[in-house]
Amino acid sequence: MNIPENLHFTKDHEWLKIEGGEALIGITDYAQSELGDIIYAEFAEVGEQREKGQAFGTVEAVKAVSEVFMPVSGEITAVNTELTDKPELINQEPYGAGWMVRIHLSDPSDLEQLMDAAAYSAFIQ
Repeated sequence: MNIPENLHFTKDHEWLKIEGGEALIGITDYAQSELGDIIYAEFAEVGEQREKGQAFGTVEAVKAVSEVFMPVSGEITAVNTELTDKPELINQEPYGAGWMVRIHLSDPSDLEQLMDAAAYSAFIQ
């Protein structure tokens, strides 16, 4: 299972990568493997504000439909529109081309409640 050291993780299996005052968000390698082949993805729109824990999108796999949740509060500044035509990128590159949204963090202290790679690894064992 791939768990990059430079990311933050949630118990709902989302990851967050800090880039300045913004963050990329997606689902973990563990989550995509549990879901199976992802065939559809839909996300909130640019400019929408979401609170920590609030759903920002849906991914549909052969096995199930699952909501994805905000690890932190923020405003969506970009959506990975490539996933509309190629949702399989979430399976192929969950930490790369399969990112879902970019947000502007509302409260950087939200990061303190997320897991690092070691804690997430222990959580999924």
